Amino acid sequence: MPSPNPSHKWEGDSRYDAPALHGFAYDSIARGSKSFALASRLFDRITRERVWLLYAWCRAADDLTDGQDHGGAMASGHDAAAAIGRIRPLTDRAYAGELTGDPAFDALGLLLTEVEIPRAVIDDIIAGFELDAQDWRPRSEADLLRYCYHVAGAVGVAMALVMGIDPRDETTLDRASDLGMAFQLANIARDIAEDAAADRCYLPVEWMVELDIPPGQHMHPAFRPRLAVMAKWLSEMAADYEASARWGARKLGPRSRWAVLAAAGIYGDIAREVRARGNHAWDHRAATSLPAKLGWTLRAGWSVLRRPPQRRISRDGLWTRPRHEEAAA
Repeated sequence: MPSPNPSHKWEGDSRYDAPALHGFAYDSIARGSKSFALASRLFDRITRERVWLLYAWCRAADDLTDGQDHGGAMASGHDAAAAIGRIRPLTDRAYAGELTGDPAFDALGLLLTEVEIPRAVIDDIIAGFELDAQDWRPRSEADLLRYCYHVAGAVGVAMALVMGIDPRDETTLDRASDLGMAFQLANIARDIAEDAAADRCYLPVEWMVELDIPPGQHMHPAFRPRLAVMAKWLSEMAADYEASARWGARKLGPRSRWAVLAAAGIYGDIAREVRARGNHAWDHRAATSLPAKLGWTLRAGWSVLRRPPQRRISRDGLWTRPRHEEAAA
C-alpha cells in the first residue's frame, strides 16, 4: 500500500490490524449491498479496500441508528437517540487515532491514516443519522434534497476523497454528491411502501398537498395513481443528478471511473423501473437483475476505454451541498 497521508499525525499506526479490518469491511459490504459489493470489485485493490472501510463505518452507524443488522427489519423499541450518543464519541476517537474496540469505527480510524477526509464531511453524514433518529419528515422539496445530501450525498463526497479527489476540488466533489443524491432519490421512490410500514415518509408534505393526498394516507389504494406521479418526479430528479455525476466521473482514474459509472447505471435502473411500473411500483421491490448489472459493468468499462464526452453537463438547477471552512482551508 502507498504511504499514509502525511497530513495525518497517526501515520503508520501499527495498532490497527489492517487485514482483519479489511476482512470485516468486506463481509459488511457483501451482506449489506450486493450491488455495491459488485461495483467495488472494479476498483484497484487499494481503493477497493478503502471503499470497504468507509462502507463498514457507514453501515454500522446506519444500523445503530435504525436498530438493524445490515438493513432489514427495524428493532421495536429501539432508542435511536442513544445510538447517536454512541456514534459521535466513537467517531471522535477514530479521528483522534484511538482504538475504539468496535471494528466498524476502527475501520474508519484505519482509513483516516491513509486518506484525508475532513471531519465536516463525516459530520454531515452523522447529521443524516440524526434526522432519522428524530423521525424527521420533509415539508418541501428543498427539505427532501437536504435530507438526501446528508444520508447519501455526503457519502458520495467521502467516496470521492477515498478515490483520490483533492478535498479542495469543490466542483468535482459537488458531482460526487450528486451521485449519492441520485441513489437516495431512487431509494425513496422504491421504498415508499416499506417506509410507510415502518411509519416513515420521505415524500414532501407540499407534494402531498399539491396532489390532494391526506396526511398518512398515501399508501391507500385509491391514491396509487397520485403516488405514481410522485415516484415519477423522484425518478426524473434522480436522472438529473445521475447525469451530472456521470460527467463529474471524468476526473477519476480509469478503474474508479469504471466502478462509479457501473454503479450509476445499476442504481439508476431502480429509479427507472419504479417509474416504468407506474401504479404497480410497490407490488414487489424493484431491483436490478444480475444480467442487467453485468450489462452496466460492461458498458461502463467500454465507456472508460473511449474518449470521455466533451459536452459539459450543467448543474444548473440542482441542489448544491453546503460549504465548510474546514474543507476549504
